[in-house]
Formats: sequence, structure tokens, C-alpha cells
Amino acid sequence: MPFAYYFKLSAARQRIYLQSDAIQSLDSPAGVASGARVARIRADLERQDRAAVQAACQDLLDALVAGYGVPKIRARVLARRPADGGGELHGLYEPDDAGTPARITVWMRTAARRNVVAFKTFLRTLIHELCHHLDYELYMMPETFHTEGFYKRESSLVNALLREESTTGALLG
Repeated sequence: MPFAYYFKLSAARQRIYLQSDAIQSLDSPAGVASGARVARIRADLERQDRAAVQAACQDLLDALVAGYGVPKIRARVLARRPADGGGELHGLYEPDDAGTPARITVWMRTAARRNVVAFKTFLRTLIHELCHHLDYELYMMPETFHTEGFYKRESSLVNALLREESTTGALLG
């Protein structure tokens, strides 16, 4: 069942929405070892080291986009989420623009209390923004929509990455 805004879209945009909605899962790319990379993000976030978190996010994104065979994307981790009367911005995807690589921005602290974002929330936000990139570059959609399929792809990839992290931790521990 499409989200309510679907019915306000043009026929062409409805087709893109349905294309997105039909893709229900996204596996971690074959041959890409992500467990240690995810563990590094967790550790750096716990240490509250913004520069290290950004480097770890870039490392994970580099491995994933290479595995999917799509163009690179830059990671940017900033300190505190921006907020307005509507709430806090968790992440931002900016598509490539005239030769400038696409960019994902995530924030590691909440706006109001300035607490470090919970690891799973942080990882989910990073992967959510990556999924926008994959809509354009892997699935070749002219637009990216928040559909049930989009959220299922995000969730399936996050779950795969967390499983890889737990397996890596068990092997290292």
C-alpha cells in the first residue's frame, strides 16, 4: 500500500515510486568484509571522536560502493544535528553536481541535549542516505522516494552489516 503522498505524484513519478517500492531487500555486496568497518564506527562513536567517525564512515562507504560498482560518495560527519520547529535533521544526501561527488552528511550529537547519537541510529542514518545514492546509481532511478521498499532495503542492509559486525567480534574476541 503506497504512502499517502503517492496519490499526489504525477503518473511518471508514480512509476518511479512503484519501481522503488518493488525492491524489497538489499544484501551487503558479495566479497566485501564490512564487520570490522562497522565495529570501528561503533568504537569511534563511543569515544566521541568526530574525525575518526568520519574516517570510519568513509571507509565503510568506500567498501560498499566499490562492492556495488557505483560511483564514490563522500562522507561528512558533523558535531550537532541542526533543528528547527519541525525537529532534528538526522542525515542529508546530496547527489553529485557537475563533477562534484555525491555527499552524505550525518551528525553525531542530538540537537537538544547534545548527546552522542545511539550507534544503531547513527548506522541506520548513514545507510539510509547511502540507499538514496543507490537509488540513483545502482537502480538508475531518476528520483529517490521514501517507499516501503526503500525502508525495507535500508533495514535489510543495516541488519546484514550488524550481523557481520557481530560475527567479526566473535572471531576477534
